Amino acid sequence: MNPNEFRDSPAGRLVKAKGGYWAFVPNPLPPTITWSGELVSVLSEADRAIGELAGLGRLVPNPHLLIRPFIRREAVFSSRIEGTQASLSDLFTYEAVQLPLFDLPDDVREVHNYVRALEYGLARMQDFPLSLRLIREIHAVLMEGVRGETQTPGEFRRSQNWIGAPGATLSEASYVPPPVPEMWEALDAFEKFLHAPSPLPPLIRIGLIHYQFEAIHPFLDGNGRVGRLLITLLLCAWDLLPSPLLYLSPYFETHRAQYYARLRAVTSQGAWGAWLLFFLKGVAVQAKDAVIRIKRLQAIRERYRALLQGTRASARLLQAIDLLFEKPVLQTRQVQTALNLTNFVTAQRYLDKLREAGIVREITGKSRNRVYKAEEILAVLEQPTLEEPSEPQQASQGESTL
Repeated sequence: MNPNEFRDSPAGRLVKAKGGYWAFVPNPLPPTITWSGELVSVLSEADRAIGELAGLGRLVPNPHLLIRPFIRREAVFSSRIEGTQASLSDLFTYEAVQLPLFDLPDDVREVHNYVRALEYGLARMQDFPLSLRLIREIHAVLMEGVRGETQTPGEFRRSQNWIGAPGATLSEASYVPPPVPEMWEALDAFEKFLHAPSPLPPLIRIGLIHYQFEAIHPFLDGNGRVGRLLITLLLCAWDLLPSPLLYLSPYFETHRAQYYARLRAVTSQGAWGAWLLFFLKGVAVQAKDAVIRIKRLQAIRERYRALLQGTRASARLLQAIDLLFEKPVLQTRQVQTALNLTNFVTAQRYLDKLREAGIVREITGKSRNRVYKAEEILAVLEQPTLEEPSEPQQASQGESTL
């Protein structure tokens, strides 16, 4: 790490570790924020957008129909930032099948673990506050059985880590986070900021917290994904949203080079304003995107129900339609279980009716263990963020560069 790049940073200090290398220790939060007119305006836009999403989320009759696919969409994009190639369709297919005869790519397992970690954190927060302990628990779920599982899952690091190009040594690192003793001090201050009352707007606090976690880099692996998980968890923990419907990873992935550059500019120059502008714009863009996506899915649901209600459909068949929004790729057994049917044949008959109506398509061509896909629903979920990048983005992989 080039110490000259960080020596005069107002965001933290350089320390020389026992091994003779330089490392960066971020200052405790909060920093001094310059409230420019642009920052106030973008914060106001983000607040309005998230307020509209929260209102829509409270009006949706069955929000669980959206929560499950939205969480999975976030898992795909957050993991893609770290270099995975799995698609949302891949993830849904894996969850539908989960059979040994399928050769599962490691990428799909990693994305599936992200889903498990986020769902675990959301459930755990019902009776336990977001804290360093819960962050460690989430990390353990995230890293179970995938790349990095040997890197002490669920435990903060006991040795130095660093960020750099693949294969880079410590001396070649582009960023070295705090050595272990300073890391513990930084984590203690981080947790206090999480819990302490603050006059700062909640979205500003979340933007600060995301940067701070990445700067501390307390795990040997998985820091980027955990840091992005924290955004969603805080939105729910602080009641900004009634349910987890907003995710920033698609925005970060679309603007990946800018995402890394803004984080690094805080570290090297204390450029908090530029980072917060980028972060808040992401909140606004993704909240508006979620509203549009929810409305499109609602319209599809109403059209499907109207189509089948005209054929004297049973209430269970309409429930099968709702199930497709939670699981756009599924098997007959899943329909039988979800609808609490005693008869496999009845569940299959429902799927046959959905297939005949053009709502699902069988994708295996088998006589047994057939898999059905609701392609129109998946298409809405898989569409890129409804906002094009304003500048060319360079491909990059790995944890966030600070």
